[in-house]
Amino acid sequence: MVDDAKSLNVPYLNAYLNSIGTNFTHGANFAAGGATIRLPSSIIPNGLSSPFFLEVQYLQLVQFRLKSQVIKKQGGVFASLMPKDEYFSKALYTVDIGHNDIGDAFLSNMSIEQVNSSVPDMINQFSENIKNIYNLGGRSFWIHNTGPIGCLPYMLANFPGEKDEAGCLKRFNEVSQYFNFKLNESIAQLRSDFPLAAFIYVDVYSVKYSLFRSPHKYGFEFPLVACCGYGGKYNFNNSGQCGDTVAVNGTNIVVSSCDEPSVRVIWDGIHYTDSANQFVFNQIATGLFSHPPLPLKLSC
Repeated sequence: MVDDAKSLNVPYLNAYLNSIGTNFTHGANFAAGGATIRLPSSIIPNGLSSPFFLEVQYLQLVQFRLKSQVIKKQGGVFASLMPKDEYFSKALYTVDIGHNDIGDAFLSNMSIEQVNSSVPDMINQFSENIKNIYNLGGRSFWIHNTGPIGCLPYMLANFPGEKDEAGCLKRFNEVSQYFNFKLNESIAQLRSDFPLAAFIYVDVYSVKYSLFRSPHKYGFEFPLVACCGYGGKYNFNNSGQCGDTVAVNGTNIVVSSCDEPSVRVIWDGIHYTDSANQFVFNQIATGLFSHPPLPLKLSC
């Protein structure tokens, strides 16, 4: 988010795939909507996932490092837009991935037991890519765990199951918790294998879950109901998602936003609202939800 970057006194990161002429002197964003850790089984628009899974993002980083230095050495108008080579070892590598691996597995009709059994392979492939970034020169990592998937409207609307005190799908959240447990284990191993690097584990799950358990405490309401959606208890429908056109009583309408997005937790049934994301950032930036408990400004 732009405000998050401003709070750290750094510019907003541009996407790696932006056209030529983009300023990358302060880093690049390799994230992609729908991205997974593992090679996806189906690709959007006809499937579920982005083609830019984690290994592809790593290869893009490799390409970015090589090409940025070629451009810098060539000189000219674009040279000043490229990062210095030493920045790659001084950079903070922020990683937030894994949610889509779990969600897509459920949407592909895998059982809870099957998804749980696939978690170790997700974590192994995650760890291998972090090792690759280390071998490329990365030394500082800020790694988020995954949020409570059983609290999201797209899960609640599609799957039955026992609910917890917040109204979330209990066993689905337990899968997220298991993923986070194995992720934390892998980070501990990375610290042991690479003592010269800093690996910070950030407990995003706890912060996000607090929005569902105690929404009014933080100024939110209807946390399990999508702001932009259509139909049902959770305002989410697979055939009429945010921005789609649906027929209601013979009239076509565009699925649009609720009146006050700023007090809602979930935007479209899958993603959090800007205000919820801002809340999460404000909490995790303090370092209180990190191991080791280092504020983000010091990590930078």
